[in-house]
Amino acid sequence: MTPARRVTPWAIAAETEDLIAALAALGIIVLPLAEVVLRRFFNTGVPGAAPFTSHLTLIVGLVGAAIAAREGKLLALATGTMVPEGRPRHLAGILAAFVGALVTTILALGGARLLQVHYEAGKEIALGVPVWAADLAFPIAFGLIALRLVWQSSPAMVGRALAALGIVAGAWMSTHPGLLLDQSGWPWIAVLIGAAILGMPIYALIGGAAVILFLVQGDSPANAIIGSYDQLTSTDLPAIPLFTLAGFLLAEGHASDRLLRLFRAFFGWAPGGTAVVTAILCAFFTLLTGGSGVTILALGGLLMPALLADGYSERFSLGLLTAAGSLGLLFPPSLPLILYGIVAEVPIGDLFIGGFLPGTLMLGALAALGVREGLVTGSARRAFTFREAIAATWSAKWELMLPVVIIGSLLAGATTVQSAALAALFTLIVQRFIQRDLAGFVDLRRAMSRSIALVGGILIILAVAVGFTTYLIDAQVPARLAEWAREHIQSKWVFLLGLNGFLIVVGGLMDIFSSIIVVVPLIVPIAMHFQVDPIHLGIIFIANSELGYLTP
Repeated sequence: MTPARRVTPWAIAAETEDLIAALAALGIIVLPLAEVVLRRFFNTGVPGAAPFTSHLTLIVGLVGAAIAAREGKLLALATGTMVPEGRPRHLAGILAAFVGALVTTILALGGARLLQVHYEAGKEIALGVPVWAADLAFPIAFGLIALRLVWQSSPAMVGRALAALGIVAGAWMSTHPGLLLDQSGWPWIAVLIGAAILGMPIYALIGGAAVILFLVQGDSPANAIIGSYDQLTSTDLPAIPLFTLAGFLLAEGHASDRLLRLFRAFFGWAPGGTAVVTAILCAFFTLLTGGSGVTILALGGLLMPALLADGYSERFSLGLLTAAGSLGLLFPPSLPLILYGIVAEVPIGDLFIGGFLPGTLMLGALAALGVREGLVTGSARRAFTFREAIAATWSAKWELMLPVVIIGSLLAGATTVQSAALAALFTLIVQRFIQRDLAGFVDLRRAMSRSIALVGGILIILAVAVGFTTYLIDAQVPARLAEWAREHIQSKWVFLLGLNGFLIVVGGLMDIFSSIIVVVPLIVPIAMHFQVDPIHLGIIFIANSELGYLTP
């Protein structure tokens, strides 16, 4: 007899989180599409479809952040991995967790204050559903994250106890808004930066900086989170979890095998054919999954052996796989392009159009490098046959339909969110019921959990960045930077050259989503002074940030 599995409170919490996030994600898929169908064929609609979709996105983002914390996947600076192993890394983990738990506790209590404000105001989402019901995600999610930072800080209970003091300190600071009044905030911000270097998540650095800056002014630290509600319920934001889910559903199945067969059938005869196939396939996956790291995890085990078997060197193969994934970020429906459009307040559709030609040129250049390498090394080729080309095309027909569905729906007048919902539903149906790559509920749940964790890691940064950005605007920091640029930089080309170098450095230290949220509000006013088109600026930002991400 198989012994019964022990059910722990942690396991129950994890199951509950996954279920809530999955149901909210399904709601984000169903509501926009139901609205379109009802309006198209029945001249009616779903009452409150748009606000319910936005608030479900808020829940997905915050619960996803808690899941990311549970899995140890919150976005952080790469410098934390450079701390020597052993005692130094152990102590660094405790210190980073102490500061992270302190900040997160303040944010959790700020979320409770936000809930109280909406409760007292009687604000509703729609159909009598109160806003505070969605606001519950703020204190619960941040509270869980604080506890998980403490638990993961050390394998020893003494280390965890030391890290847990951060929760106590955060609760105390929340009740003493005059603590740092008229003092310099720089020593405290230096502590935050130090903790981030040691591995503290990026959201805690940004949110902590906002907390310190508000405390210096004598304001409540809860102000650092109150503005997050509006950001997490913005109109276009649901597109991010929807496109991410579509990408992860593809990655969980055998879509990569079918697409590899397809591209090999058409390009395998050419010099460097496998390298060209690698570039195209990685770009395709990245535009949906939102990050080259995810693409490498999904395709690396498939493409690396194929490149080595065809005679490419290990060094070239590693470089090609790493670089090829970044190119997909310039093609629709790239998640960084969507996030940039939200933060910079520029039309997302225009960004999709603006990124297509630069992305094609960069992809062509990388493919040309692959052809050159194939000629130099004499890599293996495959004879082209119509039979295999037709068979491979038929096998991958559903994957090839996905870009058609996305672009076609946008051209037909669908919003970005509606197009994303259609893409997610299409991929779900294909992978689960047609291709049967997702054999059952377990596979589907795993794909949804992984995608929601990625989304949560992004949206928690977006949430806490609102307070930081609000302070910077109130302090006229962007305006002062623009004024400095006017006085010291006379040429538009000098500005663009310096911007490229700056973004490469930022990309080497931060992931692209964090850099968009933090840096874009600072550089947009300067770019406006030099009459740089907002779409042009967005493409420059994405391309250089990902280039920096490839550097050591």
